Amino acid sequence: MSHSPGNSLSGPVRRGPGHQTLIHGVKVSTSTLIPPSYPGLRRLLDGGQVAGCSEYKLSASDADYRVLCSIRLQPASRGKMAAHLTNGRVNLNILREAARKELREFLDKCAGSKAIVWDEYLTGPFGLIAQYSLLKEHEVEKMFTLKGGRLPPADVKNIIFFVRPRLELMDIIAENVFSDKSNSRDYHILFVPRRSMLCEQRLKEQGVLGSFTNIDEYILDLIPYDGDLLSMESEGAFRECYLENDQTTLYHTAKGLMTLQALYGTIPQIYGKGDCARHVANMMLRMKREFAGSQNQILPVFDTLLLLDRNVDLLTPLATQLTYEGLIDEIYGITNGYVKLPPEKFAQKKQGEGSKDLPTEPKKLQLNSAEELYAEIRDKNFNAVGAALSKKAKIISAAFEERHNAKTVGEIKQFVSQLPHMQAARSSLANHTSIAELIKDLTTSEAFFDNLTVEQEFMTGVDTDKVNTYIEDCISQKDPLIKVLRLMCMQSVCNNGLKQKVLDFYKREILQTYGYEHMLTLNNLEKTGLLKLQTNSRNNYPTIRKTLKLWMEDANEQTPNDISYVYSGYAPLSVRLTQVLARPGWRSIEEVLKMLPGPHFEERQQLPAGLHKKRQQGENRTTLVFFLGGVTYAEITALRFLSQMEDSGMEYIIATTKLINGSSWIKSLMDHPETQIP
Repeated sequence: MSHSPGNSLSGPVRRGPGHQTLIHGVKVSTSTLIPPSYPGLRRLLDGGQVAGCSEYKLSASDADYRVLCSIRLQPASRGKMAAHLTNGRVNLNILREAARKELREFLDKCAGSKAIVWDEYLTGPFGLIAQYSLLKEHEVEKMFTLKGGRLPPADVKNIIFFVRPRLELMDIIAENVFSDKSNSRDYHILFVPRRSMLCEQRLKEQGVLGSFTNIDEYILDLIPYDGDLLSMESEGAFRECYLENDQTTLYHTAKGLMTLQALYGTIPQIYGKGDCARHVANMMLRMKREFAGSQNQILPVFDTLLLLDRNVDLLTPLATQLTYEGLIDEIYGITNGYVKLPPEKFAQKKQGEGSKDLPTEPKKLQLNSAEELYAEIRDKNFNAVGAALSKKAKIISAAFEERHNAKTVGEIKQFVSQLPHMQAARSSLANHTSIAELIKDLTTSEAFFDNLTVEQEFMTGVDTDKVNTYIEDCISQKDPLIKVLRLMCMQSVCNNGLKQKVLDFYKREILQTYGYEHMLTLNNLEKTGLLKLQTNSRNNYPTIRKTLKLWMEDANEQTPNDISYVYSGYAPLSVRLTQVLARPGWRSIEEVLKMLPGPHFEERQQLPAGLHKKRQQGENRTTLVFFLGGVTYAEITALRFLSQMEDSGMEYIIATTKLINGSSWIKSLMDHPETQIP
């Protein structure tokens, strides 16, 4: 990337007249991302209804106990909701249907009308498994969020608590049960993903354990997010594994992989890198021995499983993602496939009206490959998005113009039948044009460019061994603490640690500026290896960077030919390891693997006779890449890019303990992040 003040992301950018920017020759005005060469776009967009993402809400009569139903998928046909899960190499809808079947079976155990009391964190993941329509079919009449005090009034026979196994939640449940005066109700608890003896003991101490008719577990380990993406959404996975040495998440991972093998067949080859990867593989192999003889005779869908520890590649999540999907997550945060956006950008103003009735609720949009346009642009470098939207606008406009050519009844009928799809496409285009404008406002700012410049200097080994003046300025201006910590950690990772005086300076400045309570956070970052003191051992990062070609000058963002386009020059280390494993194999990089933390290994699982796959000529192999400790959207994009390469011979399905970005990752390691400077 050439470092010039006018360069927002990378590539040639010039300021044009009238507050316009030229990105790779495409004019982008401050009010729209679409080139002025297509003036009809705004008119086209303004003429169409912008489709919102409706939410099914149930309200309780108790105003103090406001009810939120975040199973936020509209009642719709079952097939339509999961269509995007069946389009990939592996039909992930099989996993979703298995989860739905278990849920139905539990609900049917509780005969009669039901109210569900949700642990709020679970509502998002459950929304990807079951819509409200499914719950309603099984006599669920009310839904509430778990909250202290009395339960809201509900004329139902069963109260079911859907909760994670957390002690603090047991206290709230006990309070709910005690305060409920109805003696005719049955209470049930469904623990997700596992039952907990400690939690049951806490309920016993509170004197309510005997009140429950059913105490069960709902094993929701791997949740299908898209046609090639599974996540456990275990919010504390990295912290538990690398800070607290708690292997609970690793056990759930192994169980989830066993469930996957029960549905999709035994995975013949297992590769791994890192201590956590070794633990998971060992648990899987032990579980397989324990269940020997009871395995399903299924032809394997996956050829290989690759387990990767997050701490093998600490650098990638710290870098700012530069894909469309990655930037949406960096700026607004994607949660369970949804994003909340500033409402004013999506308001439809009518002529002559002011802004007095602008919406105040955030605009909530669902993001997955079921939306044709999003599937097309999500993996593009942001610099290529404007041109793609412009091209799409011309196609949609041309489709609408076809109505003038429809002369016969048959032609008119055909046009009308296509209208719903065309209107949905226009609405989708309007939404993504607005999102792209919001992102562009940030990416063309000087602050964004300065931050990106420093990141890229660190990644290329420039001035990593001394106090960075930009970080110093950020602290003195009291920039968001997470921004400062991301840059500090990146400098440390790229330099194999910081010199004593540099580390002490940063720590002193942070504690004096942001408060001494952050001493615990700095300690956590050191424990996980994100921040560390430089020892006498040599810095291996330059060797790793050169051997694995982690930095590519002049990365092609418009028509990429390498995974480095996702960070405009930097190729994610985790994905390079995956790429090399496929061809020519890890033996070619033994020395580099020894420089990275933890063991690397290979295991083979024996397949029963007759289940060896007979591969057709030219048929791709399928690898499941499992990130232990989290994965970013940019890494997912890089793996999708490898799947689409004509000569790769490999398709990738991605699984993870949690979908993360640099900010959410650092935040998970902060003690009392709510006290941080915003």
